[in-house]
Amino acid sequence: MQINWRKINRVIHRDLGYFFFGMVIIYGLSGIAMNHRNDWNPNYIITHVESPLMADSTLLTGTDEAFRNYLKEQNIRQQYKSHFSPAPNQIRIFLEGESTLTLNFQRETQVYESIRKRPVFYQVNLLHYNPGTWWKWFSDIFAVSLILIAITGLFILKGKNGITRRGAWLTIAGILLPVLFLLFYS
Repeated sequence: MQINWRKINRVIHRDLGYFFFGMVIIYGLSGIAMNHRNDWNPNYIITHVESPLMADSTLLTGTDEAFRNYLKEQNIRQQYKSHFSPAPNQIRIFLEGESTLTLNFQRETQVYESIRKRPVFYQVNLLHYNPGTWWKWFSDIFAVSLILIAITGLFILKGKNGITRRGAWLTIAGILLPVLFLLFYS
């Protein structure tokens, strides 16, 4: 009995492609996010609002209750957690939900800052950063499978569009492009 290598190649390519479809999407999205991390924060949405300070300096030595009352006056609905003074004439109030309110009595400004996880991108980036040992091994299996998918993909088609003609030129171009970038940028 003769082994049909072309059929085995198609089965490996197809089944690995189906199985790792979700991983390709995860790594594709997180790859786009990481490529643009200098343009935006792919993990968090940070809101930064500066406004005039509407308080007197008695808050500098105030109690927790004074800060709670001040937050009510400012219509800030997040619960007070704690506070500290990072510099003279400054108070930073920590609020629930990773938010802060910084009061600067010298400049007479207050800065509200909130941080929240960016939907979808936070989660896919977490997976891209390898959150644990088992995920590291699964990611390694995925990486090896990507290599297999690439190699088996070379031999899917026959004839003028296959690896011996058109496919060869596209493969060479696909290899040369990253090499040229490496030569240009290093």
